[in-house]
Amino acid sequence: MSQNNYFVHPSSFIDEGVEIGEETKIWHFCHIQSGARIGKNCVLGQNVNIGNNVVIGDYVKIQNNVSVYEGVILEDYVFCGPSCVFTNISNPRSELVRRHLYEKTIVRRGASIGANATIVCGVTIGRYALIGAGAVVVSDVPDYALMLGVPARQKGWVSRHGHRLINPDNDGIYVCPESGWRYKEVEPGILRCLDWPEDKPLK
Repeated sequence: MSQNNYFVHPSSFIDEGVEIGEETKIWHFCHIQSGARIGKNCVLGQNVNIGNNVVIGDYVKIQNNVSVYEGVILEDYVFCGPSCVFTNISNPRSELVRRHLYEKTIVRRGASIGANATIVCGVTIGRYALIGAGAVVVSDVPDYALMLGVPARQKGWVSRHGHRLINPDNDGIYVCPESGWRYKEVEPGILRCLDWPEDKPLK
């Protein structure tokens, strides 16, 4: 660790005006642009670019070859798989300056984005949702939703442990096969965990 209590590989560049939390590790060939805020205990893999004014929470893991552009917010415990893609403008043109049109994209606490998935700007990905590898997300995603395909469509629910939930008794109660925790669809399209507080870490 450096004297700042976080690690930056010598091959990476950190611009002025960046905030980096304790115990965070930034590996080879990364670039953190001015105004970015990165929380504590994060891991940024090789060749990660964090754009101006991006906000990243605590315990976030960003795998190799990911660019997080201005307008994106990653809450605590988000996982970004290798080469997943964020965007920040719906109609880019090289001839026109459209920085004032950047759209906000929010990835809520605990959500995971699979390798090579694309997140179209302006959407919100709900807590603990799981975006499958190669999926293209074009609209908001509910908490705990499993999203697959192009465009991404909901194909079920996942637990906080990342497993597809099962409904063995067909009674509206879903069960995680790893933890045994129960989940219930309290309203159509709204799932809640019955056995663990929504914002309490697993460890």
